[in-house]
Amino acid sequence: MNSQQEINPHFLPQPTYPHLQDQRPRQKPPQDPRHLHGQSVQPSPQLRDPPIAQGYDARHPHFQPSSQTRPEQQLGRHHVGQPEQRPPSLIVTPRKDRPIAGLIAACCILFWIIVIIAGLTVLIVYLVYRPRLPKFDISSATLNAAYLDMGYLLNADLTILGNFTNPNKKVNVDFSFVIMDLYYDSNLIATRYIDPFTSISGESKFEDIHMVSSQVRLPLAISQDLTKQMNNGRVNFDVKGLFRARSILGGVLKYSYWLYSHCAITVTGPPTGILIAKKCTTKR
Repeated sequence: MNSQQEINPHFLPQPTYPHLQDQRPRQKPPQDPRHLHGQSVQPSPQLRDPPIAQGYDARHPHFQPSSQTRPEQQLGRHHVGQPEQRPPSLIVTPRKDRPIAGLIAACCILFWIIVIIAGLTVLIVYLVYRPRLPKFDISSATLNAAYLDMGYLLNADLTILGNFTNPNKKVNVDFSFVIMDLYYDSNLIATRYIDPFTSISGESKFEDIHMVSSQVRLPLAISQDLTKQMNNGRVNFDVKGLFRARSILGGVLKYSYWLYSHCAITVTGPPTGILIAKKCTTKR
């Protein structure tokens, strides 16, 4: 055994930092029994100073800032009392109002005021006049002639008395475009255009519509069916109309719309075929 014992550096007095020490009591490291027999003992990693707690002063020789340390902790305790410096990117400067923004807002407000006033005006006019759709009806129809050339070429002459009724009491209706089509079993056989006219409030206007078909080719099955109907004295036709109408409310407000009419009629055989059944509808 050596006459002189080496001094274990672990047991040397360590410098203390009272203002930086952790509040929790530090445990006393266990003594190595080899030290009692005069052997030199190196401090083990387990007996070294514990890691510096988060928030210690940066001037401490063992200070190593962690990724979770806040900026004020990394700067040290001597910066805690100073006011926090905000990064330049977070400084918000108030914007000055621009005159063009106020002008746009005023234009939007004016636009919506005009829209609201116009809507209220239309609603009031509608409630006062209560416009209704005109109606089309067939008062009478005469089948003057109908025969088939070569068994499938149709020649027909049909006269229709159309009734255009304006059910409104305060509204006039202008018919600017009127066209009538004559069909037999979904096959167009004649077309007639009618000149524009006006129907005043509460008026029923009658128009003679002369439908003539010449050498209209029909499928063989449909031609045979037409021959049977003429022999039986009940021939069925479809009359379809397309109208462009315009209503005038109080002589100020005008609006246009399209009307579609469909009439299914049944007449007796030619040459003096008369109307014996009808069904008419008119819609927009």
